[in-house]
Amino acid sequence: MDTVRLAYGETGLDLRVDPAVTTVVTPKHHPVSAPPREVLRRALREPVAGPPLRDRVRRGQTVAISACDGTRPQPRHLMIPAILEELDGLVDLADVVVLVATGTHRGNTEAELRAMFGDEVVDTVRIVNHDARDRASLTWMGTLGADVPVWLNSEWVTADVRITTGFVEPHFFAGFSGGPKLVAPGLAALETVLVLHDARRIGHPRATWGIIEGNPVHDDVRAIAAATGVTFGFDVVLNQDKEVVAAFGGDLLAMHAAAVSTARSVAMQPVPQLFDVVVTTNSGYPLDQNLYQAVKGMSAAYEVVKPGGTIVCAAECRDGFPDHGSYREVLASADSPAALFAEISSREVTVPDQWQVQIQARIQADCRVVMRTSHLSDAQLATAHLSQTADISLAVAEALAAAGPDARLCVLPEGPQTIPYVEGLRR
Repeated sequence: MDTVRLAYGETGLDLRVDPAVTTVVTPKHHPVSAPPREVLRRALREPVAGPPLRDRVRRGQTVAISACDGTRPQPRHLMIPAILEELDGLVDLADVVVLVATGTHRGNTEAELRAMFGDEVVDTVRIVNHDARDRASLTWMGTLGADVPVWLNSEWVTADVRITTGFVEPHFFAGFSGGPKLVAPGLAALETVLVLHDARRIGHPRATWGIIEGNPVHDDVRAIAAATGVTFGFDVVLNQDKEVVAAFGGDLLAMHAAAVSTARSVAMQPVPQLFDVVVTTNSGYPLDQNLYQAVKGMSAAYEVVKPGGTIVCAAECRDGFPDHGSYREVLASADSPAALFAEISSREVTVPDQWQVQIQARIQADCRVVMRTSHLSDAQLATAHLSQTADISLAVAEALAAAGPDARLCVLPEGPQTIPYVEGLRR
């Protein structure tokens, strides 16, 4: 037997597998080619399209910088200082605000912000958690895209200079992360997010990993960013060690397209077949903090599991379901995954977090999902129509035995950091 190390929390988890029946899909190794400070500075000074960042800013202007929240492994502690250094002497720090693009997630605590940005940034720059539910902090921008009512964070809208910062990886219904997502849903009102995540958009066959064009979610996200204006976009691509391997700056959509091309080569890999059993993770901490986020790991596995097969998902879930938001309530609102999926798919009015449940229910209606967590009980998971194992190696061995003598196993130790696919087959 071989041992595969799974990304799980901050410590990892070992899985014993038979190499004769196992395919392990890991990110292609992309070594760091230069110090991150140098890579980031080059992206700011030699953009993909348009002038360098410093040439887009005039003395005395106000600056808003959008950054990912704590559920994303963006190297904010490197990217924000790189921007501030580039604008040094041109912009006063008192005129800069960093907006944490929470979307509908909870705001980050001061301790979390210090871990995310570093003490120096927290102590010298104003940082604000976006609140999608605080109408007083939002500005109406009009109906954009395919009839999306758009409210955006007022501090973002009123800033003279608007800079998005993010990291680009495949996304399970938006195609890829980063770029325009740092405007909406990141800095949008709940009403806007609910329309962007309605059942029709989420259920569209092109609303999936690695597809942007013709994806109704990403089409509208791009339309909102283009219509409301971004001064400069700044994205990175990370390797499996969450190190910066490439950085891109410039006009938002051109910059993002270049980042997507690199991320696709780093994080999407073909496999020859579907598998009876697929083991996945949610890429470890901070991405596996809760069950809600772990749906991404399930979705990555779903790309290559046989109908009726088994997905085993290892996610620490130190933040539970979580307790905030509507995810847990929606999960428990029907007596089976099939009933959940049917009910949500037919909804005219979107309920917060139903999109995550819609995707999860579709997966569970097609195959069995077994969890390995450290902070959710069997009873809690049962309310989400999920079972749990305390021994992931045993659970995998039993699932393979039940599938028959020719059963095959696929392991995604980094979860959605690498998206497997069978050429010509997309669900």
